[in-house]
Amino acid sequence: MENSELYLRRKMDDFLSAWKMRPGHMPLVVRGARQIGKSETIRRFSDKNYKYKVEINFATQPEYRTVCKDGYSVEAIIKNITLINPSLIIEPGETIFFFDEIQDYIELATALKSFREDGRFDVICSGSMMGINYQKIESNAVGNKEDVEMHSMDFEEFLWALDYKDEQIDGFYKKMQKILPLSETEYNVLLRHFREYMVLGGMPAIVKQFILSASFVGSLNLQRQILLDYEEDITKYANGLDQTKILNVYRKIAVFLGNENKKFQISKVEDGARNREYVGVVDWLERSGIINICYCLDRVALPLKGNYDPNNFRIYFSDTGLLIGSLDDEVQDDLRKNQNLNTYKGAIYENIVSDILIKAGYNLYFYRNEKGTIEMDFFVRDKSSLIPVEVKANDGATASLNNLIESDKYPDIQYGIKFCNKNIGWNGKFYTFPYFLAFLLKRFLAEK
Repeated sequence: MENSELYLRRKMDDFLSAWKMRPGHMPLVVRGARQIGKSETIRRFSDKNYKYKVEINFATQPEYRTVCKDGYSVEAIIKNITLINPSLIIEPGETIFFFDEIQDYIELATALKSFREDGRFDVICSGSMMGINYQKIESNAVGNKEDVEMHSMDFEEFLWALDYKDEQIDGFYKKMQKILPLSETEYNVLLRHFREYMVLGGMPAIVKQFILSASFVGSLNLQRQILLDYEEDITKYANGLDQTKILNVYRKIAVFLGNENKKFQISKVEDGARNREYVGVVDWLERSGIINICYCLDRVALPLKGNYDPNNFRIYFSDTGLLIGSLDDEVQDDLRKNQNLNTYKGAIYENIVSDILIKAGYNLYFYRNEKGTIEMDFFVRDKSSLIPVEVKANDGATASLNNLIESDKYPDIQYGIKFCNKNIGWNGKFYTFPYFLAFLLKRFLAEK
C-alpha cells in the first residue's frame, strides 16, 4: 500500500463536517504546528464535500502572493487567481477555497471579511501560524473568521489508525466509568500500543510509516528531521525576537525535563542569562504549537487560572515523539523494553499525559511547595472540585496525593486521580487508571 492511499482518521474530520453544516459559518482558520496533518485533513474534507476545490499554498506557490493587489473583494481575488490558473472551475455553492501556509501571505487574511460578507464560497485557511505572523492575521481578520487549533494525533486517533472501532473504545470507557478492571488481554494489548505511541508520538507521517512497515524502522530519523524543521521555522518566522534565544530554549527542553523538579530556569539556558532578555521567547514557542507550558499554582485552590505563578513553570514538548527524538539513540529501544530510562522515565510519562490533557482541552498546572514535601504533577477540575492528578511510570508511592486529599488545608479537593501501570480502581480517596486511558479522563469527569 502506498502512503497516499492511507488516510488517518482525525477528530478534525468531525469538526469540519459540523462547521460546514452550521448556518452562516465564517471562514475557518486551522491553527497548529507544522506536520501535524492540517493540510491532508482539510484536503480530504474538501474533496469529499465539494464539487470544486481551489487550493493555493502560499509557501510553494509564490506566484499567488499577488492575488490581493487589485483589492480584497471576492471578484478581484477570483479574477487574479484565474489569471494565474485559467483551468480552475469556480462555481458558487460548489467550490471551497483552501489557502494553505497563509502566514506567508498575510494580506489574504484581510480578504476573509469579503468572503464572509459574500457568502457564496466556503474558505479554510491553514498554516504554521508562528509568532507575529498570526498576530497580523488576527488584526487583519478580526470578527470575520473562526479559529480552531489542531494538534498531532492523540492516543485515541492512534487506536483508530490501528483499526480500533468506536465501539471497542466505548467498551474500555464503560469499564472506566463503572470502575471495573480491564481483562488481562485488554490491559496488555493497550499497554503495548501505548508504548508504541510513546515511542512514535502523534505526527501523522511517523504513525503512517509505522503502520505501513509494521516496525519502528526510520521513526527516529523522521522525529529528528521534524525537530530540525522546527529549528528552520524558528529562524524563518521569529520576527522581532532573538532567534538564537528561542533556539537556546528549544534545545534545552529535554535537559530541564531530566532535572528532578523539571522547573524551567533562564539561568540554566545560557550563562549569565537574565529573565528580561528572554521576554516573549517561551510564549512564542507555545503559540507556535511546539511546546506546552505547565504553571505552578501559588495556592492549591480554585479557580485555577487565578492561582498560578506566571514565572514558575515547566515546559513539555507538544508531542512526546519529539521528546524521544531529542534524546539519545538508545532511548527508543529502552522505552520499548520499559527499562534503563533513569531520570527520563518519569519525564516521558509526564510529557505524554501533559500532551493528552492539552489535546482534551485542559490547561496545565502543577504544584510544588517550597520545602519540596508536597508535589503534584497536574490539576484538573470537575463542576465542583479541584482534582490532583499524579503520574507514575509504574505504581509508586502516593504520599503527596494522600496529603492533598486528606488535609483540611485544601477544601476544594475531594478526591484525586492516579495514572500508573495499574488497572482501574478506587480506594475511597482516588481513582487509579492505567495511563493509556488518560485520553478518556475529560469524558469520565463530565459524566461521573
